[in-house]
Amino acid sequence: MSNPVYGNTTKTKGSIKPKNQRSMLEWLLVGGLVLFLIWAPFQIALFNGQMLNFEKPLYWAVLISTLLMFLWIANYYKVIKLETQRDWLLVAVLLLPLTYVLSLISAASEYLAMNMILIQCIYTVIFAIAVVILQNKQINHIIHLAILGISYVIVGFGLMNWLGASHLAANLVGWFTGAVQNGIYVDAVMVDSNGPRLTSVFQYANTYAAFLMALLFASIFSLVKSKKWIGQLTHSFMLVSIIISLLLTLSRTGLVLLPVVFVVLLLFLKPAKQILWIIYCLIAGGATIAVLNPITTAGLKLHEEYSTSVALDGWMRLLVASIITAVLAWVIQKYLAPRLTNGVQYWANRKYSNLWIPVGSSVIAGVVGGLLLGTGMKSILPQSIQIRLENINFNQHSVLERFTFYKDAMKLLGDYPIIGAGGGAWATLYETYQNNPYTSRQAHNFFMQYLVEVGIIGFIIFMSFMIFIIYKYVKGYIRSSEENRESHFLYFIITFSILTHSILDFNMSYVFMGILVFLGLGGMATVMDNKPVKKLRFTGGGSRYMYLGVVGVLSIIVMFTSVRYLQSSYAALEAQQVAQNSQSFEEIKSALDKDLSIRKTHPDSLQLMAEIYQQVYIQTQDEQFYNEGIAWLERGIAAEPYNKNMLKQQISLYQANGENEKAFAIQNEKAKNFNWDITWYETLISQAHDFGYQALGNQDNEKKEKYFKAGLDAYEHVKQGIEHLKTLPEGQLQGRAFEITPSIALSAGKIEFMQNQPAEAASTLKQGLKEDMSDPTNQEVARWYLASLQKAGQTDEEIMNQLIAVQPEAKQQVDQLANVNF
Repeated sequence: MSNPVYGNTTKTKGSIKPKNQRSMLEWLLVGGLVLFLIWAPFQIALFNGQMLNFEKPLYWAVLISTLLMFLWIANYYKVIKLETQRDWLLVAVLLLPLTYVLSLISAASEYLAMNMILIQCIYTVIFAIAVVILQNKQINHIIHLAILGISYVIVGFGLMNWLGASHLAANLVGWFTGAVQNGIYVDAVMVDSNGPRLTSVFQYANTYAAFLMALLFASIFSLVKSKKWIGQLTHSFMLVSIIISLLLTLSRTGLVLLPVVFVVLLLFLKPAKQILWIIYCLIAGGATIAVLNPITTAGLKLHEEYSTSVALDGWMRLLVASIITAVLAWVIQKYLAPRLTNGVQYWANRKYSNLWIPVGSSVIAGVVGGLLLGTGMKSILPQSIQIRLENINFNQHSVLERFTFYKDAMKLLGDYPIIGAGGGAWATLYETYQNNPYTSRQAHNFFMQYLVEVGIIGFIIFMSFMIFIIYKYVKGYIRSSEENRESHFLYFIITFSILTHSILDFNMSYVFMGILVFLGLGGMATVMDNKPVKKLRFTGGGSRYMYLGVVGVLSIIVMFTSVRYLQSSYAALEAQQVAQNSQSFEEIKSALDKDLSIRKTHPDSLQLMAEIYQQVYIQTQDEQFYNEGIAWLERGIAAEPYNKNMLKQQISLYQANGENEKAFAIQNEKAKNFNWDITWYETLISQAHDFGYQALGNQDNEKKEKYFKAGLDAYEHVKQGIEHLKTLPEGQLQGRAFEITPSIALSAGKIEFMQNQPAEAASTLKQGLKEDMSDPTNQEVARWYLASLQKAGQTDEEIMNQLIAVQPEAKQQVDQLANVNF
């Protein structure tokens, strides 16, 4: 295997300069990357559906990464020769954003697709920089410290929010992040049906668990590897905080995958270090168990009401447990570790010796897991964690729901198999393909989500790229000396841990997590089993300059795009502010024009523009405003054909102009895109009745039949959906409400009644009856229900008496309805 370190003592043509001769540009690149890693968690770890709030830090990240790329080119243009497999990975990584560019052809959302292209560009830059700079020992050491340092800050930040110091934590970061609202970092402790869950900067507990899993093993590795006491104490001191934080996420996925990743990582270690890893896990785990209950309880109390004594008690317990763990670990590293290495040397030299402990650990982990799940041993854990452990099974809702996501993703892929449906495909299209009315803008599987975004071609390219690096890294690892193995093993730990967890969750949707993974892939490529590529080798320096020229031009394009998008984002936010504080059409329009002159189909601004045109049209009845509003919406829907809000706005604008047929056509045609949106179908069926009734009054039988048929077809779709939901596995929740509402029953029942189907109408209307007969809608449903029964030769005395009790004239009204000839 080639030496991973370039030019530490001598300077040769095409090598990195000796450490005492490094240029200011090189230090600027390294310093810029470190600052980027510090900035990124509090900016682009954030993920939510409000893309307008998310996009500004994203575009800043793109701009920063392109500036880093220019520094990279300036520093290392002589190093890039395209002679080895590692060099050609710098070319191959360019294919990743290009596959997203290709998927633009069939993108379901132009807006989200463009954002994903830019995100892939960030990853490409990080990978390219890592491949080159991490070949230097000193720089590699700096990046190691930066990764661990910012990770420890994230853990501390999370625990500050758990143990009552949320306002202090927010003040520390509020000056450079928009995630602080009302004096606290939003959802640093999220609350769901399981109660408070720790998330730190990620705002999603499972992703924080993936991060902590990677950090736990990275910290243990760094502890064992460290030769200095300060490093040993620092890394061991953080172990209790990391494990406690992991448990406070209440992530079942994290708890299940933790032993799996642990056992795999042990396979890469010598027996002595395997034993040390297990010892440190046991010590830190024991210390964690000792303080877990009081710290969990303290956090739950502080979430309800702050108490200085409770907070202080929690911090003191955590501090004592961490100090004890650190002291024990330091003693073991100083006195036991050397003897242990010598003591098992003979055993370590035997064939397959590194397999024995991982296999034994797997058995022990299985036994401990069985005891925790099947016995009273779990009583040592807090109640919230006990409940989560008890729910670990394949018939549990989250497991069944994930399987549903994956099946639905394959249905989506079936319609976009080759190049995918573009970035953000799942978030845009899941409502069209979903099996039941769940709400999830993420497929909870990074690989499945990647597949539907870029199709089979893009997925094969990505998997080939990733697997090749891992394969060549492992091959190089096996052949390397112990020192070289340890130099970049941290990157494998981080990459493998996050990607393994991402099989069951959407961690890579957090750009910071993606940065860590591609930084890790770059670090692994640095020390992989590297061979010359003779068939692809170019002579002279022409290939180098051609490659760097292409990269430079692409970087300029990306930088220009990020600057323009930043301008657009700032203008969009300004327009939102103006719209909240001003009633002036010209002021709002002027602010929106700034944004839409840059990005003509920026969804939020485009929809707001259409809204203000509609408001002015309603006030003035000036057709010019109507036509302008329609033009804006048509432009937006062409780029975002599945954007429900824009479709609703278009329907509303058509109705404001009395173009009900156009409005209804959209409502009916687009219903297939929102199969489980009961409000969409409720509106559709109600309008089908209203317009059909109007056509009946105008004696337009053709239109009447068209509208009534559309309404009954939609009603049939709802009924079939309800029947389908009954087939869901017992442990799976259906998601959003999907039922025959009083409005649906009333409209569909009226249609059937007017179609001379009184028995069917009575059956339909009965489904909409509620107990509260004082409700006007329920009274109307009851009247039509009783009239339908009467027309079918039946009666319901109980409902009739209830209705008469609140509406004495109800009997006459029912008789009149029953005798109407439609």
